[in-house]
Amino acid sequence: MSRVYNFSAGPAMLPEKVLETAAAEMLDYKGTGESVMEMSHRSKEYQAIIDETEALLREIMSIPDNYKVLFLQGGASTQFAMIPLNLMTGSGKADFVITGQWANKAYQEAARYGDAKAVASSKDKTFSYIPEIDKNECRADADYFHICLNNTIYGTKWAELPEVSVPLVADMSSCILSEPVDVSKFAMIYAGAQKNMGPAGLTVVIIRDDMIGHAKDITPTMLNYQIHADNGSMYNTPPTYSIYILKLVLEWVKEMGGLEAMKAHNEKKAAIIYDFLDNSKLFKATVQGKDRSLMNIPFVTGNEELDAKFVSEAKKAGFINLKGHRSVGGMRASVYNAMPIEGCEKLVAFMKKFEEENS
Repeated sequence: MSRVYNFSAGPAMLPEKVLETAAAEMLDYKGTGESVMEMSHRSKEYQAIIDETEALLREIMSIPDNYKVLFLQGGASTQFAMIPLNLMTGSGKADFVITGQWANKAYQEAARYGDAKAVASSKDKTFSYIPEIDKNECRADADYFHICLNNTIYGTKWAELPEVSVPLVADMSSCILSEPVDVSKFAMIYAGAQKNMGPAGLTVVIIRDDMIGHAKDITPTMLNYQIHADNGSMYNTPPTYSIYILKLVLEWVKEMGGLEAMKAHNEKKAAIIYDFLDNSKLFKATVQGKDRSLMNIPFVTGNEELDAKFVSEAKKAGFINLKGHRSVGGMRASVYNAMPIEGCEKLVAFMKKFEEENS
């Protein structure tokens, strides 16, 4: 059976070269006679894997030396609690911009541990844009300011970072590695790996040194950044195989030309789909203007039955996971780094055919 074009929002498709390398090394990793899945995380062979993964991530993202890279578990959702437990420890205040479901969950969780304030929201238009921020709403004594840089469900992305005077924290789960970012503008970046970095099970945290070591007394040991930083992400057994796959993904990104090349690749793919949607009589993109995501492209026909028919026929044609998130309906094409340009071209050709047959 030939491989399908997988437009899933996550877990998402991986580069074929990564899967082929993983398959070739499955039974014997570089002459060790064992699989990485079986390897002790305390072995020198595995230490070399995790060290190389961190070094590659630092190189590709130009991570400054005064930031720690942590390989954790629990998904980005565990970070919603871990962040306030560790960072909401000065004034006990944090400000949030609500741009979708995940931004809202981060805000709601933080409100359990301190004074969380939503300074702006785009809920009034089903999160189809990034809201303007009134600086008078932002608190100068907040311990941090939280954003979700790319909103997977709704297909929006911050075109420009908010200008704030407090530490900026960003959920980058669905856009990390898709284009260059200036890490120094953030106090902390976190991301679930299962969209652009590797398989589910790994969460990557990039955190500035001065943000570590202030955890609340009630913080569980496993939720304290200091513990993981002091132990090189080895306080307990890390998600060893997911970290190994991230290493292969990073090698692939580097081979492709790094994040500048990824950005050009992703802009080209997104333009293929958006250009069609903007000229289609049947399909319509749900996000307009500068706030459009390069990674997640939601669209609708305006008719739920037709949407369902499209998703069903697309699947039969080898385009899977195009159904929109259950909270919004419609369709969504997630086109992370591993989606080839031809996948977007073939999807658009299929959409044109569907439009001719159903208009």
